[in-house]
Amino acid sequence: MKITGVRAHCLASELETPFAFSQGWVKARGACLVEVQTDAGLTGWGEALCQGLQPPQIAAAAIESALKPLLIGADPLQIEPLWHRMYMQTRDYGMKGAMIAAISGVDIALWDIAGKSLGQPVWRLLGGAHRERVQIYATGFYREAGQGEAPRLADEATQRAAEGFRFLKIKLGFGVADDLAVMQAVASAIEGKGLRLMIDTNHAYGVADAVRLGRALAPLDLRWYEEPVAAEDLAGYRELRAKLDVPVAGGENEFTVFGFRQLFEARAVDIAQPDVCAAGGLTACRHIASLALAHGVQVNPHVWGSSVGQVASLHLIGALPLANPSLFADEPVFEYDCSAHPFREQLVDKPLRQRGGWLDLPTAPGLGIEVDHGALERFRA
Repeated sequence: MKITGVRAHCLASELETPFAFSQGWVKARGACLVEVQTDAGLTGWGEALCQGLQPPQIAAAAIESALKPLLIGADPLQIEPLWHRMYMQTRDYGMKGAMIAAISGVDIALWDIAGKSLGQPVWRLLGGAHRERVQIYATGFYREAGQGEAPRLADEATQRAAEGFRFLKIKLGFGVADDLAVMQAVASAIEGKGLRLMIDTNHAYGVADAVRLGRALAPLDLRWYEEPVAAEDLAGYRELRAKLDVPVAGGENEFTVFGFRQLFEARAVDIAQPDVCAAGGLTACRHIASLALAHGVQVNPHVWGSSVGQVASLHLIGALPLANPSLFADEPVFEYDCSAHPFREQLVDKPLRQRGGWLDLPTAPGLGIEVDHGALERFRA
């Protein structure tokens, strides 16, 4: 079997109601899907993550100009050698960021082809399932006005609880005082309902403000505090871990085993959050998970992409071992984006559907989905 085609599909959809996270306003959702074709009639699908406010055209250009020439004519089942070929040929100008996201999209598509050719779901090819279903958490709680939205976000928390979510991740980073008002309102709205909270400031703060926020929220017994400072500030991460009791999470803006090696050697995080569509694909996330296991760090992937990225992440989470196993250990949980995003529902034949706060692992070969070409045309950027 040989690779005969590699294509990047840039998608975009304007939002009726723009929303903000700490780094800016999201006015449209974008995606870069990767299609890999073979002479055996098998097609694999992957996704290169549009992280934050990233336009999909950046990764698409990397795929078309840098990666495609390395792949045409190659055996798609040579997944590990192809990953190293792509990385080594681009490392001088692409060790992080959109280039690695481009490699991620290709790599996921190759795993999809492998699963389809062998008649097995991807999680089985990754080594098997440590869990057959995965609990989800609601991520959302974005801002529509900026500050002063605590009542609306408390209402959102009540809605998510009624939908079956047991974990809620609240987007903060809009000023410590405003963040505290939001968390007080959310905590009051769900009091007595048995829900657990996490927070994510998307590196909005320096160490001093991040510590101040973390200490003020200590009574809430947060499951984790995500991206408290900039990804480059490993010393800041380490200082926060020393000063706070809450587990510190990070890594959605880190890439490959080389980047995560520095994160783990610095003892910067309790929970590592590589995104399978950004950090180097399923191949790189296997490397990262092994290194995390050796350092006693649990991997809990970040998920932000379309339905293709979502299902790839679900396969990965199913195959992740526990770094610190026990009878009552916290299992990895799936980030279920509740914000406006048409690419979660309209791109594939089997979008993920949560039932009572859980997702079952797919059982069909490969990723277990097929992309709707009509949707690709409707949303083409």
